[in-house]
Amino acid sequence: MQTMTEAQAEDRRLFREAADLAIRLQNDPANPVSIDMARRWVARSPRHEAAWARVAAIHGMTGKVLTEQRKTERKTERKTAENGVAGISRRTLVVGGLIGAGVAAAGSLTVPGALLRARADHMTSTAEIRRITLSDGSELTLGPDSAVAIDFTDARRTIGLLAGMAYFDVSRDASRPFSVLSGDLTATALGTAFDVSNDAGFVSVSVDHGAVEARAADSELRLAERLNPGDWITFNNSSHAIARGTREASQIAAWREGMIVAERETVSAMVAKVARWQRGSVVMADPSLGSRVVSGVFDLADPLGALEAVVRPFGAKVRTVTPFMTIISPV
Repeated sequence: MQTMTEAQAEDRRLFREAADLAIRLQNDPANPVSIDMARRWVARSPRHEAAWARVAAIHGMTGKVLTEQRKTERKTERKTAENGVAGISRRTLVVGGLIGAGVAAAGSLTVPGALLRARADHMTSTAEIRRITLSDGSELTLGPDSAVAIDFTDARRTIGLLAGMAYFDVSRDASRPFSVLSGDLTATALGTAFDVSNDAGFVSVSVDHGAVEARAADSELRLAERLNPGDWITFNNSSHAIARGTREASQIAAWREGMIVAERETVSAMVAKVARWQRGSVVMADPSLGSRVVSGVFDLADPLGALEAVVRPFGAKVRTVTPFMTIISPV
């Protein structure tokens, strides 16, 4: 029998897992793998379902989805069963509702703040860069509008990059691997300093010194790939496509010094990166622009100018509509 403390710890663990799944859906709402993972997770037990309902409530789902009457459900289930169709349970309504909310919000460049605050151990605001010393002595530099969740045990050190960008200078501990999870990608340090970013569904890893092992299931990285100093890799969470290259060490995590160095990055990822320095929302009116590829060096001291430099080669224009809204559209 669980004690109250154990039950509370278990509820917190389940809530964090549910929030992770919800954030994954928000970042990549059309991914059938993420949708199936969420459905299967919710179906595991009533406590899993309750945790998902709490996350759904934070996400802003309607009361109808969360409080559907059991009497109505049973009627529906009986009726659909008579017609040879599987019944629709409350569990399906809850998970389906949150997935629907994620699809509706697919145009957003950020995960809902309430969900991030509930899940994150550290979180920054627009244009804020924060240095954090972790319990193992490792140093974490968290970029603007970014969030991480920390899970250190006696056997492992795991950090979830929930949004944005972070630079890690890892203390050696052979008995406890240090891994960063973001989207479908896991980067495990081998006595390393490295940078990880997650923007618009693209996860990038670049190595300052040491080595990193990058791994992602159902992709070229399923057997892991070793990245050495200067190596970078970008992983598309949706298609699992991969881009690779090398760059000078001084260019890695240059955002810490007010610059972004891009090499063959999509416009959508670059806009998401630069937008972390721009007050308010940045919206691309023409989604097709996001798949274009751009390279260059961009000055974050002038985020509007940096956005213009990103999209100008493709005939797009940046307009500030209000102090809290910037729109990128065709000229």
